[in-house]
Order: sequence, then C-alpha cells, then structure tokens
Amino acid sequence: MKLMLPALGTDASEYAATTVRTVILDQIRGSRPAHAKTFVGALRIYPRFLATAGACQPGLHQVVPTIAEWRLSSLPRYLDSTQVTRLNEACRKNGPLALRDRDIMLLLLRLGLCAGDIADMRPADIDWQEATLLVPGKGRRDVLMPLPQDAGDAVLHYLQDERPAVMIDRVFLCAKAPFRALRSGGAVSDVVRLALRKVGIENPPPRGANLIRHTAATSMLRAGATLDEIGTCLRHQPPDTAAHYGKADVATLQHIAQPWPGQQEGR
Repeated sequence: MKLMLPALGTDASEYAATTVRTVILDQIRGSRPAHAKTFVGALRIYPRFLATAGACQPGLHQVVPTIAEWRLSSLPRYLDSTQVTRLNEACRKNGPLALRDRDIMLLLLRLGLCAGDIADMRPADIDWQEATLLVPGKGRRDVLMPLPQDAGDAVLHYLQDERPAVMIDRVFLCAKAPFRALRSGGAVSDVVRLALRKVGIENPPPRGANLIRHTAATSMLRAGATLDEIGTCLRHQPPDTAAHYGKADVATLQHIAQPWPGQQEGR
C-alpha cells in the first residue's frame, strides 16, 4: 500500500473506480503473474475494509482486475548437460560434508526427488538387497523407487564411513556438532545453491532443489522416457503435470510443428 497511497491520495472518500484501477495497473505492469496476483489480492481487501469503515464508497474492490495465470504455461527450467557435469564435479571433494552433498546431488539428479524427500529420508527406507528406496508419495501413497548403483554406493559409503555415529533416524545429518537431522528441505536447497555458486553457474532459473528435479525430468525425456514414465518417477498428481516437460524436447517439437500460415516451406 505504501506504493499506491501517494498516487491515490490520502482522502479515501475521493477514491474513484477509474483512479483505483489505473493506479493498480501501473503498479503491476511488468511484474510476474505470481507477484501481481499476490499484490492484487491484498489490494482487493483494502477497499472492502475502507468501505466497511465508511471511509470510501462501496464496491471499489470490484474494479480491481483479475490476473490471468495459466497452469503450466511457462517453459520448464533446467540445467544443460555441461552444467550438470560441472555441478557433479563441484561435489567430488573429500570429507564428510563433500560426500554428503555429493550423495544429495546424485539422488536429486538420478531420481528427481524433492528436497523434503532427501531431508526426511531414513536408513530403513533403503532396501539394500532389492536396491530400492521407499519415498513418501503425494496423497499419502508411498512409492518404491529403484536405487541407481552409483547413488547407492555413495550413500552406503557415507553411512558406513562418514556419517556421524549418533542415534538419529535420518540418513543425512548436519556435518558439524551438535549433530542433528537436516532441518527441512530448505537445507537441501542450500546444498544446491552452494554447488551452483562453486561452479560459477550465473543466474540459474531457480536456485533450489527444484532446479535439479526439473533437470532430471528433462534428461529422462531426452533419453527416451515417456511422459507417463516421467510422471510416475516424479510422483506427479495429476498425471498430466509431466506434459509440462514436453516443451523442452525441441527436436521432437520441430518435427510436429506446423508452418505459420502464409509461410513458405524451407524458410
């Protein structure tokens, strides 16, 4: 409201529908849809409050515009193969902290896990005989996922040789005393942010664990996985969420894209 009050004026009784709408549109011009929706939602409440208090004419909240934001309308945000290689190299140093971070990165890249999946992972979730990992699915449905050889070997090495010997029912712990479980998925995203900084990846699309999750999905698509398989691996609800990653398969899209009306073939 601090941005709008100078333009609207201090006398709420003088507020008019045209003025309110113009000022709001000026404030959100150029903003991202998510930010604009939050801004407009708060401002829709303000004239209602003023009208209830008798400070302005009623009904002004109805002139506040609605922000259009279509589900899955944006392009998926991911790292390319060169950046993924650099990210892996950043986690190959010795020591418990480096090994822990490398394990986290491998699990994110190989299985497309969420940050919270990593933070909440328990030793009992891993079946070493069957090479599977039990991951809580959305809608309270647990999912058994295959544990890749390299990620499994790295996690086993961490558990046997580098993890602090404390009775905490989590796989990944803080590297410095007092030892404790990672506080939340935010700590896992911090691992990703630090690795991005180490390898000098400038202005990544997002900076947290979701970037690696999107990268894993895009890599699976380019390796020949179907959208259904990707949706199953990422545990998407609803299933059509995986179709979002189809936008990243530019080579296939070029084969099925229709020419623009009036455009000559070959141009």
